[in-house]
Amino acid sequence: MQKVSLLGVLLAIGVTLAACMPAPTLPRPASQAASATRTAVIRITADQLAELLAGSKDFVLVNVHIPFEGDLPKTDLAIPYDQIDGYLGQLLGKDAKIVLYCRSGRMSDIAARRLAELGYKRIYDLTGGMLAWEASGRPLAGR
Repeated sequence: MQKVSLLGVLLAIGVTLAACMPAPTLPRPASQAASATRTAVIRITADQLAELLAGSKDFVLVNVHIPFEGDLPKTDLAIPYDQIDGYLGQLLGKDAKIVLYCRSGRMSDIAARRLAELGYKRIYDLTGGMLAWEASGRPLAGR
């Protein structure tokens, strides 16, 4: 007769209990009413921004980096990230498509989240900023 170890019995009980547990579920999507009042910032890559710039430009491109360290091609505005509230009149309204960038992505993230709090609905943020733009082989404007 074989000797059954306590560890083997506990392992068998654990496997049996785990098999009887319901599978984990993902969180349910927010209701339409809740998502209509929330604005998400859309993160875009340097390649995606280059595609947008190559087409018919239907957005405002805003450099929010301070101090100034250069611009991407076709930049429309330079607004300090920490003073974005004072320049809302230049952003063409809360339904306008706005693309923000800075040097590394930190300042534009702050500005993008602030615009979302203020009710702007079409906010895009360049992930990695000008550093990612240059790393993708693209020059800054004027260089």
